[in-house]
Amino acid sequence: MATVLLVEDDHVVRGAMLRSLADRGHSVHAVGTALDALRRVAAEVPDLVVLDLGLPDLDGADALRMLRGITDVPIIIATARDDEQGIVRLLRAGADDYMVKPFTGAHLDARITTVLRRAGRASRVVPPAVHEVGGLRIDVGERSAQLDGVPLALTRKEFDLLAYLAARPGRVVSRRELLEEVWRQPSVGEDQTIDVHLYWLRRKLGESAAKPRYLHTVRGVGFRLVAPD
Repeated sequence: MATVLLVEDDHVVRGAMLRSLADRGHSVHAVGTALDALRRVAAEVPDLVVLDLGLPDLDGADALRMLRGITDVPIIIATARDDEQGIVRLLRAGADDYMVKPFTGAHLDARITTVLRRAGRASRVVPPAVHEVGGLRIDVGERSAQLDGVPLALTRKEFDLLAYLAARPGRVVSRRELLEEVWRQPSVGEDQTIDVHLYWLRRKLGESAAKPRYLHTVRGVGFRLVAPD
């Protein structure tokens, strides 16, 4: 089963959810604030985060963005707000799924299973192969990447993104394609998740959007990966 980080302010709800998920075989760690969640994710990366929006120290949407800045693990939003526009914004900001309270432990367990299955598919968007573009070497089977022989410490989604582009060197890949094939999400307008992951990926490649070497933005179209001149 999964290692789940439960971020929930209400200690009664937190305890009930913890017991329910533990009874279903999950390893569950529970915290009550966004700061504790960030610390926990930085120290021990879980398989999945269940994030309550009503946190005492930080708005849930801000907590989601901060978590997305340091981790790629699937995040399920737990909210009492049945607001379609708000939910769409959260999904576009990087949430993998959402649940409106109240819900049962069985329902949450089913959502966790589904999200993890979907995340597993997303991590296999490129057939097992080794791609080399300039000094980049991406081994999809081993899920490892090197730049000029030096290993790159990439998150799961950073690796998926780099591998997808490396399998199509020189080709311009649209945002819509990345959302559908790497993130397995419907393409709905602009998605800041792509920009955040590209930003961190560029930093790890030693470049920037203003001075690209490998990752180039084609305005209004998408992105392409090419070997430096």
